Amino acid sequence: MQIDRAQTNDAVLVELGRRLEFHRLQSNRTQAELADEAQVGRATLQRLERGQSVQSTSLIKVLRALGLLGALEVAVPSSIELPMAELERAQRHSRRRASGARGVAAPDASETPWRWGEEPEASG
Repeated sequence: MQIDRAQTNDAVLVELGRRLEFHRLQSNRTQAELADEAQVGRATLQRLERGQSVQSTSLIKVLRALGLLGALEVAVPSSIELPMAELERAQRHSRRRASGARGVAAPDASETPWRWGEEPEASG
């Protein structure tokens, strides 16, 4: 199951617990063994795997024992480039001040230039 922002907090905790249990089983450890290695109580590990709330420190200890602590770097990066911020920065670097006379409007390309001796056509 993919974790996304539409899920409730409880649903995210249940999915996190399911994934931690999967990794524990993949490493062929019992709850008692992992809890001992992580230096948390077995009941704490059970609560975590059931998707119940535990202290952040306990989660970090279990992630460390499972060799998954580095995954927090992906989950919570030190900085993040938002698409709009990146676009604004690119625009700032690509914008250049136009050279030429100030205050003079550029002629509209769709209009033909007026010349001396030519009278505008009267409409209708």
